[in-house]
Amino acid sequence: MNIAHTIFGVFGNATALFLFLAPSITFKRIIKNKSTEQFSGIPYPMTLLNCLLSAWYGLPFVSKDNTLVSTINGTGAVIETVYVLIFLFYAPKKEKVKIFGIFSCVLAVFATVALVSLFALHGNGRKLFCGLAATVFSIIMYASPLSIMRLVIKTKSVEFMPFFLSLFVFLCGTSWFVYGLIGRDPFVAIPNGFGCALGTLQLILYFIYCGNKGEKSADAEKDEKSVEMKGDEKKQHVVNGKQDLQV
Repeated sequence: MNIAHTIFGVFGNATALFLFLAPSITFKRIIKNKSTEQFSGIPYPMTLLNCLLSAWYGLPFVSKDNTLVSTINGTGAVIETVYVLIFLFYAPKKEKVKIFGIFSCVLAVFATVALVSLFALHGNGRKLFCGLAATVFSIIMYASPLSIMRLVIKTKSVEFMPFFLSLFVFLCGTSWFVYGLIGRDPFVAIPNGFGCALGTLQLILYFIYCGNKGEKSADAEKDEKSVEMKGDEKKQHVVNGKQDLQV
């Protein structure tokens, strides 16, 4: 049982690391263009909070046999902090103030959870408090692709939902779900079971719509019709001109 627990934990570390590194392509573009453009900075401090709370929960004095939870989420916290700092550096002033405010709140929430659990709670009370906090924000993190899934259904296109990202959401959620089941830890199993289900739905949507090019927007269709009508009018003018010359 312990061997299986470790294997799924190591596999979960690998798949989670891929998810944490996935936004690096976006940040490469931000650094190259020296602008955050229309990218949202909100997911990064929120993911940072999830990583901090999960890493804290995995520490031996909070929950037993969850060191692998701490290692990957500690790594994720470092990566997400780098993302937040890069975003703050290149964001316009208004966006910078907003993201810095969220970042400050994230640190305040984590500090509160850590201090309360460290000095006011002990044993199962500490595990329950930290586990509930980590579970809530893990579910929020996994639920973030719901808007993308809605867009896929609306446009019938998977352009904004890459296959490998969906695949690794599924693999990551499944790995940690099984890890939590083997370790009989509901605070690991429940949020990752939710992630596993969402990853499955993403893959189903991908295979349903992967052959579609997506529906064109109404504005695009109007523009195309307008261009076609103008082209037809020009052709008609040419024909009329030739007829006049012949006359």
